[in-house]
Amino acid sequence: MWIVELAFTDAPERLAARPAHRERLTALHAEGKVRITGPLADDSGAVLVFDVPDRPELDRLLAADPYFTTRGVEIVQIREWAPFLT
Repeated sequence: MWIVELAFTDAPERLAARPAHRERLTALHAEGKVRITGPLADDSGAVLVFDVPDRPELDRLLAADPYFTTRGVEIVQIREWAPFLT
């Protein structure tokens, strides 16, 4: 699994792109590729957990969603995660 941490600014482009981004994440969740996702309580960023086998697959998913390159959205960190409880 992979944890993707985002940071947000108040750029209006981010809010305009969010509905399509959330639709994409909902579809990936239905496919079992996204486990859980959501904004931080203070809306300064978000955390996404992807369940894909490797980094190249994760990179393909991120590249297919223009939200991740939208002004106001920054990928702060990507880490591989090995949970023992799910």
